Amino acid sequence: MENAPNRRAVLGGGLLAVAAGPAAACSARSPRPSFDPGDWESVRSQFPLDRSLAHFAAFALAPHLEPVRRAVERHRAGLDRDTAGYLEEDHEGPVFEAAEEYLGASPGEVALTDSTTMGLGLLYGGLRLRPGQEVLTTEHDFYATHESLRLTGHPVRRVALYGDPARASADEIVSRLRAAVRPATRVVAITWVHSGTGVKLPVRAIADMLAEANRGRDEADRALLCVDGVHGLGAEAAAVASLGCDFFSSGTHKWLFGPRGTGVLWGREAAWSAVRPVIPSFSGAGFAGWLGGTEPKGAPGRLATPGGYHSFEHRWALREAFEFHRAIGRERVAARVGEQATRLKEGLAGVRGVRLVTPRDPALSAGLVCCEVPGRDPGAVVSLLRREHRIVAGVTPYARRLVRFGPGLPTTPRQVDQVVKAMAALV
Repeated sequence: MENAPNRRAVLGGGLLAVAAGPAAACSARSPRPSFDPGDWESVRSQFPLDRSLAHFAAFALAPHLEPVRRAVERHRAGLDRDTAGYLEEDHEGPVFEAAEEYLGASPGEVALTDSTTMGLGLLYGGLRLRPGQEVLTTEHDFYATHESLRLTGHPVRRVALYGDPARASADEIVSRLRAAVRPATRVVAITWVHSGTGVKLPVRAIADMLAEANRGRDEADRALLCVDGVHGLGAEAAAVASLGCDFFSSGTHKWLFGPRGTGVLWGREAAWSAVRPVIPSFSGAGFAGWLGGTEPKGAPGRLATPGGYHSFEHRWALREAFEFHRAIGRERVAARVGEQATRLKEGLAGVRGVRLVTPRDPALSAGLVCCEVPGRDPGAVVSLLRREHRIVAGVTPYARRLVRFGPGLPTTPRQVDQVVKAMAALV
């Protein structure tokens, strides 16, 4: 359709054709404090966290990094100074591009969301399942997956992938899942890193297993692999598109340390046809279809991105979080997280009276480290760690409550040792 409105025109009401002026000047990048991505202390200096505390729960909802904070303020100032004019500028396109590059995605495959939960709701709420088809998920997934699936009304089965998480193995996980897949299984819904135990699933091996199971199936009958990846994105080195899954949902305000209230939903281009958009997009293609009286046609990720007005100053600052990780190097980030997680697991495993729940094998764990002190309430343990040792930890939000730590970019190996000593002093 000729003269179809673009997203900027839609958001701004199509009223202004903005030339360079105050809004354009406001969009220029502000100078940043000196930052050396090769120096871990310099990396830590980008976090505004209270240095009198050891922050092992910063992954839960990210503090705004210095470059993210500056970007948020820049966009907020632009919107406040000339809202209509600032909306006419393309601040969202660069975010899509940065997300696609970091995920290893092709152009148009990524939708922007507000959280992992929103992404899962869009994904599972839009599934096109035929009568007789089902969804297979696991006993270990978080509420957001289980509830999103329940709300669809589709038949859903759950399978346990391991008994004792500390003794889980890749072979056991893959074989249990393979045994549960049926000809009617259209979707396999899993989580990359289990937030309740710290177990990291071998997603690539699961994808290879499903590829074999799908051999000979029609495209409409393929079992699609859908992943909640929030505790792997930003902590693991693997590019999402290399995992072999069909869909991947993640908030970007956890291990990636992006702006609060941001996330991504990625899908293979060929897989997007199995999902219908749930919320109208404000994309140019969406409006062109509406004005032309036809079904919108365009990049599936853009069409799946919920329309409406958002906290744009946060969404548009997401590019800076991707750039931050890219500057450090995803391999170095993953090594830093893994080094500290391994150190913490080894230390806790040697403390009498502490039971390590997360597997010690790095191939089956990422940054999350979960443990318990038999006979002690996890909440009380976390309170004591903060009050007596200035250590911030958390409790898993599951029926089986555990003490949970998340070593990463804001923490140091020395602080990991402090956690081990503090846990030893508490038991």
